[in-house]
Amino acid sequence: MLKNYYLFVLLFGILLPACHTAQTALSPAPPLPQATAQPLFVQWDKKFVELGSVKKGEKRSLNYEFTNTFKENIQIDIVDACDCTKVEFPRGAIEPGQKGRLDVVFDSTEKDASETISINIIFKNTHPDGAPYIETVTYAFELVK
Repeated sequence: MLKNYYLFVLLFGILLPACHTAQTALSPAPPLPQATAQPLFVQWDKKFVELGSVKKGEKRSLNYEFTNTFKENIQIDIVDACDCTKVEFPRGAIEPGQKGRLDVVFDSTEKDASETISINIIFKNTHPDGAPYIETVTYAFELVK
């Protein structure tokens, strides 16, 4: 009987804090102060594309359109993506309010499984600390063999 009591106390002592932690984790986070919000650098028409089912060896075309919401001209420096992803992007300056577009071709020939692919867009423009502005868009597909 005494063993059962100690077992109960031990389990209660372990589970009670875990339950409390879970309840705390589910509580909504307080909102961030508005003063820390930075203006958008670019506004995307979409940042994620779901391609759905793609047959192995199939190529798919997609695009991402963005608007320069910055106070000055912006220019893309580098676009980094998987070898399966070819990206055409504007090479010149994009003035405030003007649109730019990434034209993407995905080739599933070398793929063996479904994936989500990221495309990183690194701009020549920099933050005040000197770091470049970097944006990421993604697409996903379900590979059908």
